[in-house]
Amino acid sequence: MTDTARQPTAEAVADDPAERGRPRIDIARWRDLSLVPVIFVLGVIGFIVSPAFLTQDNLIGVVQQSTELGLLVLGEALILISGRMDLSLESTIAVAPVIALWFVLPEHGARFEGLGLLPVWTAIPLCLAVGALIGAANGFLMLKLRVNGFIATLGMLTMLRGLQVGIAEGQSIVNVPESFRYLGKADWLGVPAAVWLCLGLYAIGGLALGYLRHGRALYAIGGNPEAARAAGIRVDRITWIVLSVGGLLAAFAGILYTGHYGSVAATQGNGWIFQVFAAAVIGGISLKGGRGTLFGALTGVLTLQLVVNVMTLGGVPPLWNQFINGSIIIVALIISRYASGEKQD
Repeated sequence: MTDTARQPTAEAVADDPAERGRPRIDIARWRDLSLVPVIFVLGVIGFIVSPAFLTQDNLIGVVQQSTELGLLVLGEALILISGRMDLSLESTIAVAPVIALWFVLPEHGARFEGLGLLPVWTAIPLCLAVGALIGAANGFLMLKLRVNGFIATLGMLTMLRGLQVGIAEGQSIVNVPESFRYLGKADWLGVPAAVWLCLGLYAIGGLALGYLRHGRALYAIGGNPEAARAAGIRVDRITWIVLSVGGLLAAFAGILYTGHYGSVAATQGNGWIFQVFAAAVIGGISLKGGRGTLFGALTGVLTLQLVVNVMTLGGVPPLWNQFINGSIIIVALIISRYASGEKQD
């Protein structure tokens, strides 16, 4: 008899009267809240570093700066839960607005000359459509051509970045339509509109994962796609939709970022994918799929932004931000490895 055969199954343990009588702690239930104490500690440290940390302007600034990254993390979290990954989101946040503006801006009269093919009011719908199309293209590469997802989206990231540089000629685009500016600048009830929109999308995503059949199916697909197929779940179709939604959210993040700063920066989104994965990993999203919640991902975003804010108030040069983000990823992976007891191949 092998060692595996001698191990008691989960059902046998659950049926054992002795085991039923013992109090057990469900670690997974509390994992989503694991970063809440960290956020509280960061708040205390921030107040010690600078009394300006707890001012309304600073806290609102931190939350607003979390919105664009938060939307990328939302899209990546959904994709990771389904057992896939998308590196091209950091390019989509820039190239989608650039393509939309290229189609709607006039051919002359400004530093950036567009094609003037569509009316200005179509800029936002076109931007969202470009993002969804990029996600769908990634789905085609992975699901139809069976290309490795990491390599495919890495190539897409590079190609889209080159497309952005080519269209914008390596410059920032400052003649942005008012429709783009509104969502990034408007305040609703004293809070930036972008914050409400981001929280609303997280709430919709969380409800979908928890209560909708297709949302719950993402966990089954990410945990075991073959078993999901055997259970009648249309794995490829749902995965394709999730990849498209991820691109759509990245494009929407590009709209908010462009409106917030009033331009499409030439370096918009550069290096953001590292922060995206850092936030997702420390928020409890499994890189192997089938595990994690959007609440955990959101706390991961807030944790990263608070770390950056505390470092800024403490006078730490921003050149150290990338080092800190990488360190956070490594620590989170080590903790996840020994907390779950699973190898991370």
